[in-house]
Amino acid sequence: MRFPFPSWNQVTPVKVYQTEQGRHGETETLIYDKKCFYDEKSRQVLDAERRLVLLSGLIIIEGDINPGKVIEGYVVVNGERKNIYRAKRPRNPDGSVFSTELELS
Repeated sequence: MRFPFPSWNQVTPVKVYQTEQGRHGETETLIYDKKCFYDEKSRQVLDAERRLVLLSGLIIIEGDINPGKVIEGYVVVNGERKNIYRAKRPRNPDGSVFSTELELS
């Protein structure tokens, strides 16, 4: 069973870049360049070391944008570069990925 994704609310263009450390420095790969749902609501969370981190927004994209891999890097939304703080992949009851949620710092 799959839930229907509200694709009508994906109106903000976004580019998601995956960054990886290699022998020759950091490499950037564009993994997503379409529209998304973008929420600019700021909030504060505590990280693993109990430090306060200010999150500057949330991006929700339909499906899994980078299957089987950890998403680390940054996004460019509304001409502004923001780092990815955390990525989540909520699942449907059948086990498929419903969406990719990126919390931005």
